[in-house]
Amino acid sequence: MSVELRLALQEERASDLADRVRRLLGPFSGAEAALDAGCGTGALAFALAPHVAEVVGVDPRADYLEAGRTAAPENVRFVEGDVTELPFGYASFDLACCHRVLHHVRRPELAVSELARVTRPGGRLFIVDQLGSIDPLRSMEMDRFEHLRDSTHQRLLPDGDIRGYLDANDLVLLTSEVTHERIDLEQRLDLAGTSEEDRERIRGPAPAEPYDVEIGWYVSRKSGP
Repeated sequence: MSVELRLALQEERASDLADRVRRLLGPFSGAEAALDAGCGTGALAFALAPHVAEVVGVDPRADYLEAGRTAAPENVRFVEGDVTELPFGYASFDLACCHRVLHHVRRPELAVSELARVTRPGGRLFIVDQLGSIDPLRSMEMDRFEHLRDSTHQRLLPDGDIRGYLDANDLVLLTSEVTHERIDLEQRLDLAGTSEEDRERIRGPAPAEPYDVEIGWYVSRKSGP
């Protein structure tokens, strides 16, 4: 995904994301150290920043990080790194998050394990991602389309898979919800500057548009005092 498209989507979703962070994660003490793993250009980091002492954003793309730094408040810093091998020690954060990241990761179970590792006992994890279907054929169709639209896409995870990763890491689910998001494919292709040749290739397997996707929101706690 281009930096320009990422920033456009970030601005489009900023108000809703800020509201959900306050509702799902509040109240905050103001002293928390928070991690935004797979931060991109900083959408979640910026939503967290008013409520915590520090946010560290991690992403493998230097161009995303540089774009994030240009708009970052003083308590947000960015570090280059891999969400499946985070460059932090055990129990480094009070709150560890990943926002629309897992479907880009070849082995998402490792990403969740790393989030759990760097969270202190009693701390919380916040995971948000587009959800896959429990119907394997439907899920394969959507994955094929999403990969054509975004070559970094790996696999949409059904709700049960994400819950399974939480259970496997002894994380206690505190709250979850599923929301619906309407996608205007042509608008996304415009923002991405997609050529007409590529548009035709992508439109073939695309759902009838505009189409809805499901977004899962999960807050869990790491076992411990």
